[in-house]
Amino acid sequence: MRQENGTQEPVVDSEGPSRLQRDLLPRVLDYLRSNGLAPGDRVTELALAQHLQVSRTPVRAVMEELARQGVLDHQPRRGYSLRAVPDAPAGEAHPPGEVDQLCIRLAGDRQRNRLPAEVSEADLMRRYGVSRPLLLRVLAQLSEIGMAERKPGHGWAFLPILDDAARRESYEFRLLIEPASVMAQNFHLDPAWVEDMRRRHEAFMAAPWGETSSVTLFEMNAAFHEGLAMASGNRFILNALRQQSRIRRFSNYDWVYGLERVRVSCREHLEILDRLEMGQREIAAALIRRHLEQAAGLTRPTPMD
Repeated sequence: MRQENGTQEPVVDSEGPSRLQRDLLPRVLDYLRSNGLAPGDRVTELALAQHLQVSRTPVRAVMEELARQGVLDHQPRRGYSLRAVPDAPAGEAHPPGEVDQLCIRLAGDRQRNRLPAEVSEADLMRRYGVSRPLLLRVLAQLSEIGMAERKPGHGWAFLPILDDAARRESYEFRLLIEPASVMAQNFHLDPAWVEDMRRRHEAFMAAPWGETSSVTLFEMNAAFHEGLAMASGNRFILNALRQQSRIRRFSNYDWVYGLERVRVSCREHLEILDRLEMGQREIAAALIRRHLEQAAGLTRPTPMD
């Protein structure tokens, strides 16, 4: 590890990995810091690739580098596990939770039309009483996941929020392709992904609800549905589901349905995994359809799943 300003931050040797792999490294480190992982917890290529929305090849190279640097452990046939939670970079001014909290506030204000679709950084800083470094971190995160984009010249624009008609069409589309994804000819579940999904769902149900839980919940749900699409072996199904996640992400960061609905959704996901592991794909497809129909029937225009 290289030490800068008293803080150890792993870096990829610039002579070895590609530029993409070097660009992915800080994002992988942030994932390891912010997802509640403890030393000894499994870290899978698939989970990281889905989170970063890239292929597994560059993720594999980054994980190999982090194993060389002592952040991850690697055992043949058992994969990777976390050896030590990496330190935050020197000069880290705001904890990750503060970024998530501001994301939730922005999402809620856009959902309620309290925030215009186009706004300047100065206006946002005044409105929310935040510093420019924090605001830029939030805007960069929103831009990365397709929720906002920088306008030519200056200012930022937020993507349109799903209206009732778009929401209905979105569910009609997902009801067509998601049950079909688990029936695809090349469908194959990665056991490591299944294990990771079970761990995340069970941990989420056991944890108390906090201010940023809605962000974690949405990302876990998106990872579940996109993971099934990836297991289909069909790139077009996967790309379509990722597009749906990007569209829904902005309005779904603000959860209002209560903790019991969270538990129901998690249990439904786990039941789908049970059926798929037993090879009962037709039953799993029917459960996915019921799961989506129930989510579509929630009274607010922007349900989570």
